[in-house]
Amino acid sequence: MKDIERRILLGRVVGAFGVRGEIKLESWTEPRSAIFRYQPWIVRSPSGVETTIEGVRGRDSGKHLVARFPGVEDRDTVEAMRGTEIYVARSALPPPKPDEYYWVDLEGLDVKTTEGVALGQVSHLFSTGANDVVVVRGDRERMIPFVQPDFVKSVDFEANLVVVDWDPEF
Repeated sequence: MKDIERRILLGRVVGAFGVRGEIKLESWTEPRSAIFRYQPWIVRSPSGVETTIEGVRGRDSGKHLVARFPGVEDRDTVEAMRGTEIYVARSALPPPKPDEYYWVDLEGLDVKTTEGVALGQVSHLFSTGANDVVVVRGDRERMIPFVQPDFVKSVDFEANLVVVDWDPEF
């Protein structure tokens, strides 16, 4: 697997919750409360200042997650943190189950058809609700449903390759 110390963006600070330094978070983990399992956090302020923090506690409040950062005790401090991004090292995440992948691990892999036609590299993935879609950038951008084994035939990290059953003209 490539670059396991890569940072993964898990969420961001969206504002204050109350007046005692609690923080509203937006989380992109599934389930969203899983963000608290992966620590230490590397937080990057909107101005680019990075800090590593451990011991973050939190709870689900319905619309947002609510967290308490060590050393943050008042609303003004939290408001200054609005927009701060929350990262973890890729190695902080558990290994994926067989035939499951973290999207970040697929980014940058070469993509070829079953006939060996190079389509480009995985740029990113997104979810449609029905299935995930892999965005491949090469001579042009292609969006291929990440559905195994219908369209995605294999993922080989050793060969840095995703093989797809896809018409290169589409």
